[in-house]
Amino acid sequence: MQYVFVYGTLRAGEVNDINRAAGRNGIATPEWIGAAHVRGRLFDFGTYPGLVIDEEGAPIRGDVYRIDDALVPVLDEIEEVYPGVEGLFRSHRLHVEVDVDGRMDRIDCLIYPIAAAAVAGQPCIESGDWVSHRATRV
Repeated sequence: MQYVFVYGTLRAGEVNDINRAAGRNGIATPEWIGAAHVRGRLFDFGTYPGLVIDEEGAPIRGDVYRIDDALVPVLDEIEEVYPGVEGLFRSHRLHVEVDVDGRMDRIDCLIYPIAAAAVAGQPCIESGDWVSHRATRV
């Protein structure tokens, strides 16, 4: 078991909902741990967001789940992260601030950020929340 921070299409109700991804692959349902944030900059790539981790950046909203290790290759496939291949997203580990039952905790999480160079020309999501941003786009 390990933890993952999801901030975009893997969030509940989104196109790549982590719970549905697990179910489609016969993997145990992820356990929602709490609302969370990381510091960074969030960009709109049209059908998905991209996160650049930046300690000086704004809080980026997401959720932390405890997942079965068998789900990691499924998430890697969704994010197009392959060993030895330089893609848009990369697999990374980061300590994330999580609200667990009303108190903040730091949990080591898997996260899928993008390279800072990939965001050139992409609009910044000032709210730091992909779900609310996507819902209000024109």
